[in-house]
Amino acid sequence: MDAYGHVNNGVYLTYLEECRDAWAQELFGGPNGSWDFVLAHIAIDYRSQLTQADGEIVVRCRLASFGRSSVRTREEIVKADGTLAAEAEAVVVPRDPDADRSRPLTEQERESLQAELERDANER
Repeated sequence: MDAYGHVNNGVYLTYLEECRDAWAQELFGGPNGSWDFVLAHIAIDYRSQLTQADGEIVVRCRLASFGRSSVRTREEIVKADGTLAAEAEAVVVPRDPDADRSRPLTEQERESLQAELERDANER
């Protein structure tokens, strides 16, 4: 909480990061561990303040699109009563840990992303 009694704006970013990390690990991590990626861009629109009285929140992350070497997500934070607290868009890039730099998506990653887009389209 900040001096005004609501969740500090930086904490919203932490909520989004935790959700985005869990989403990426579920999609790419598999039994062999984690997916190595870095955040390249984030934009957030704060829609409603969060206070301790709001209780639990729901944070969602879904795939918006992907390119040769980047993944764009759409994310949101929603109060228990359904009020939208924040909307965000992030761009993450896969990382080559040996070279310590970004890398193109592998064919397997692209297939997983395409399947995710199709799954999301069928759920709407």
